[in-house]
Amino acid sequence: MTGPAATQAEHLIISAIADADIPAVVALWERCELTRPWNDPTADIQFARGKENSDVLVGRIGNVIVATAMVGHDGHRGWLYYVATDPDRQKQGFGRTIVTAAENWLRGRGIPKVQLLVRAGNTKVQAFYETLNFEEQERIVYAKWLDGREMTP
Repeated sequence: MTGPAATQAEHLIISAIADADIPAVVALWERCELTRPWNDPTADIQFARGKENSDVLVGRIGNVIVATAMVGHDGHRGWLYYVATDPDRQKQGFGRTIVTAAENWLRGRGIPKVQLLVRAGNTKVQAFYETLNFEEQERIVYAKWLDGREMTP
């Protein structure tokens, strides 16, 4: 990557989320329309933090969080969740940089594959991941709530 986007992305400082970051991260996820009423984002953050197989990475310019990625693995496959770039700061290389940081987090733990889910109608995000050499896989996803509630979209 070259030009102004590369310069901005080079200044992105990546770290694990801290307690003080949680409100800003949740606000970013809400701005990016990543949250859903049936998933409490604060609980998702707490669940991922501090475990050997998961974490939440944040990317900062100065002291402002502009990108995030929740990353985890099952011992074989890595997963990305809540990949977000501040809508006012997109097209500056931050998304690419935070995804690369998450991939490196997985590589550092010996995980050979990374996967993620994108909602079917989200073509803008699908196109973004294709620029990062992700490929669509033919899979059918099944789910059920273990507490017995009705399935959510």
